Amino acid sequence: MAIAKAERLMNLALCLLGTRRPLSKRELRESIEAYMEAFGAEKGAAASDDSFNRMFERDKDDLRELGLVIETVENLDGEVGYLARRDSNRLPPITLDAEEAAALGLAAKVWQQARLAGAASGALQKLRAAGLPEDVDPYEAHGALEPRIPVHEVAFEPLMLACRDRRPVVFDYRKATAARPESRQVEPWALECWRGHWYLAGWDRDRGAERVFRLSRITGRVRTRPGKFTAEVPDVVTVRETVAGWAGEGADRSARIRLRTGAGYPLRAKATAVRERGDGWDELEIPYGHGLDAWLVEFGPDVVVLEPAELRADVVDRLRAVAKG
Repeated sequence: MAIAKAERLMNLALCLLGTRRPLSKRELRESIEAYMEAFGAEKGAAASDDSFNRMFERDKDDLRELGLVIETVENLDGEVGYLARRDSNRLPPITLDAEEAAALGLAAKVWQQARLAGAASGALQKLRAAGLPEDVDPYEAHGALEPRIPVHEVAFEPLMLACRDRRPVVFDYRKATAARPESRQVEPWALECWRGHWYLAGWDRDRGAERVFRLSRITGRVRTRPGKFTAEVPDVVTVRETVAGWAGEGADRSARIRLRTGAGYPLRAKATAVRERGDGWDELEIPYGHGLDAWLVEFGPDVVVLEPAELRADVVDRLRAVAKG
């Protein structure tokens, strides 16, 4: 049975690597001998279809776990096809020293408790095939610290795949000042983690501009859409700067706020100056950049903005919008 499965996976991989266009499940079922023998026309209709779909999904996941990059493409008729581009699955000879291998192993360990554990393991296997020395163990312990990146949002995995495959998505998003979510059509660029929160940077088709979305505010299911991106994708540095700016980083001036004693520790960590008032409140100077008003609203009655006036007005407007529902 193990040999039969290995042969089936090998044939599926060769079929996906050898095609120049996406192949549908039906075409793959009619092209791979193991599928034809198990789910031929004489085997029955509905039950056979369900069994084939389950086996195909397992096989596809197994190949991805092994490191094969399989793209999912939807045509104009809504039919889904699959292919594995050779340029996405080929690596040149790679030479890594012990320190570089240790860095890769540390990066892979970060994802061992997340949904990307399989992808991280597959990436290391591809590096082995491309020339990573056998006597170098990327997973070897190199210190007492064990890095972790928490990924709790359900939207993370489908958005990560959409960023990788360059596929537009649709999801419902609730802004900090809104009581109800609204639909967004987005061309996803990259995911970034800031202050323990995940953000998606991309092109908002409805607004015709780049936007950043906090994953914890995405409600419901992330749905992919056919077609190509309509906007040019910036390079990685530009995307990260965009995420940083919309997440409240990159401040160019200061703001003065009053913060309730014992509250708002993330704000205290950002403060450039803190003065204890002695009346249950502290006065802080914090960097003021894009997105600070949305962040301050999250602290509710524990924060009062003293200056500048435009920041105070923005925070008041956001609080009023929330109160109105």
